Amino acid sequence: MCGHIDPLSQHLHGDYPELFAYLLRDTSIELIRYDLDEGRFPVSERECDGWICAPSRNSVYDNLEWIAEAEELHRRFIALELPYVGICFGHQLLAQALGGKVERASHGWNVGVHEYELTESPSWIGVGTRSVALVASHQDQVTIPPGDATVFAKATDGTCPIGGMVVGDRAWTIQLHPEFVPDLADHLLAGRVELIGASKVAAARASLSNPIDSAKVSGWISRFFDGH
Repeated sequence: MCGHIDPLSQHLHGDYPELFAYLLRDTSIELIRYDLDEGRFPVSERECDGWICAPSRNSVYDNLEWIAEAEELHRRFIALELPYVGICFGHQLLAQALGGKVERASHGWNVGVHEYELTESPSWIGVGTRSVALVASHQDQVTIPPGDATVFAKATDGTCPIGGMVVGDRAWTIQLHPEFVPDLADHLLAGRVELIGASKVAAARASLSNPIDSAKVSGWISRFFDGH
């Protein structure tokens, strides 16, 4: 945990622990919560068999003490080759921790359902999968990947060229939100018209009727952890 769903929208499906529990409901994964943004870090990196870093409304480049500590934790995950999946903020945080660069996107917010082209096929994805569609909600993104990362996903519309990364065979990340469901995304967008802009919000809300691949990505996460 590095942040929370807007409290005004939590009545729909709860906070990130509930969203990820629902996403992974058909897997054998047991989730244990650590609130890094509140200073609750694991005593040992080996307390869990693997790690998932959830999203946040913070930016990874914010000057916050816990973010610096979280970066160091991520570097230890990689040094110890512990299985790791980073979602949105977690994608950006791992990139920054390993020497990549995260910045505000020049085109502003990416919101609504977006499709990513898969340019690589790691073993936990399997052959034959060419794309994935999920809800996006970000204005920051990775602009320079770490030197030891392989980019495996990019937005088909060109807005997010570093949409997913693999680091070694023990870590992968994605900018999109597999844990978001359409009614939650719609409620969040409805409250952010002034922040994001009316026309962009309207287009994003309309896109939420498009199919999303949350179940597909749940399978990726499950196979990834099962394989490690």
